[in-house]
Amino acid sequence: MSLGKYVISKQFLIQVSIAVVMLIIVFFGLVNWLTATTNHNEEIKVPDLAKLSVDVTEKKLAALNLRMEVIDSASYNPNFPKKSVINQFPEKGALVKENRKIYLTLNPSKFGKVEIQEFYGKTKNEVIAQLKSSGFTIGRILFIPDIGRNVVRRLKCDGKLLKRGDKLEKHSVIDVILGNGKGK
Repeated sequence: MSLGKYVISKQFLIQVSIAVVMLIIVFFGLVNWLTATTNHNEEIKVPDLAKLSVDVTEKKLAALNLRMEVIDSASYNPNFPKKSVINQFPEKGALVKENRKIYLTLNPSKFGKVEIQEFYGKTKNEVIAQLKSSGFTIGRILFIPDIGRNVVRRLKCDGKLLKRGDKLEKHSVIDVILGNGKGK
């Protein structure tokens, strides 16, 4: 029998029909299995976890069948309670599947300590830029009689004179004491 006659024969058409029916059955079986195992259209809305403690966050996520993982706690934010959530991924309102891991950034319990660098005899702008880049907040700018105008002579924090090498918590308020350029 030639190939052309076999392709239009009854036996060939029966074999092709059986193969097509089997493919359709396998396709629909696979789609139904994937829908059942991947919880298709079953999504959980991620709650807002900002400013919540780790314990409260863990309970809230467990109640929703979600997991958590702390990925960072290095950047202190004074507007958030200590050891509370300051950032999360996925963000609040996102739709996720059951058992999804929510990644959290926590607020550390306190500021890190930063060392005071050399400041005596430097210009006002130089020292202020140095202090700000180290994470300090500039308080009052005060002047004392000194021949150097706008030259830094002292730094103070909470009424205490500072010296090079002292360590203070980030965001501490530092007063800058400058020469007035008039001498004594």
